[in-house]
Amino acid sequence: MNYTKTFAISFVAVLGLDTHLATVRAQNTPATAKGAQHDIPALRDGKHDFYFEVGTWRAHVKKLAHPLTGSQEWDDLFGTVVTRSLPMLEGWNESEMRVDSPSTHTHIELLAVRLYNPKSHQWSIYGSSAKTGVFDPPQVGQFNNGRGEFYAQDTLQGRAISIRFVWENVSASKTHFEQAFSIDGGRTWEPNWIYDGTRIIE
Repeated sequence: MNYTKTFAISFVAVLGLDTHLATVRAQNTPATAKGAQHDIPALRDGKHDFYFEVGTWRAHVKKLAHPLTGSQEWDDLFGTVVTRSLPMLEGWNESEMRVDSPSTHTHIELLAVRLYNPKSHQWSIYGSSAKTGVFDPPQVGQFNNGRGEFYAQDTLQGRAISIRFVWENVSASKTHFEQAFSIDGGRTWEPNWIYDGTRIIE
């Protein structure tokens, strides 16, 4: 498998207020579907969640050398990330990362393609590398309150693992991403890839 993969279903609360307050609130909240007894909250539209990533970034990556072995040996890699919008559908994008380690002389090239499903209101993130040339199982998830969590199942050296992507503390100029693996069904997680990006002003 590709060791590294290269990020909200949030519900709008509909309160049971009196008719007057409900009318005022309806002017400031998304529309909801009417159920037999209760309003069904509308799903959050997250198709713009990754707009912050479009552009060119200076990348610093910390990579755990031997994941799921108890190792604390980390490698630092430096390079760039370039993210472009895809024209097929609003919000879709692809990212290319190229990073190098000055100490181990490791060179990594990664591709991430992010596709938004307007029905499920979730993202699927497909990752590949120049080394493998194939896409790994997609990470699926969403953003909630500025934090994006995405999950997938895969194998590492023949062992079944869970994979978690987390995007948080993102802005127009800074971004932070972590990948972690779990071998106990998500009860505990070991981070193995930490990316911090700083936007390059063009």
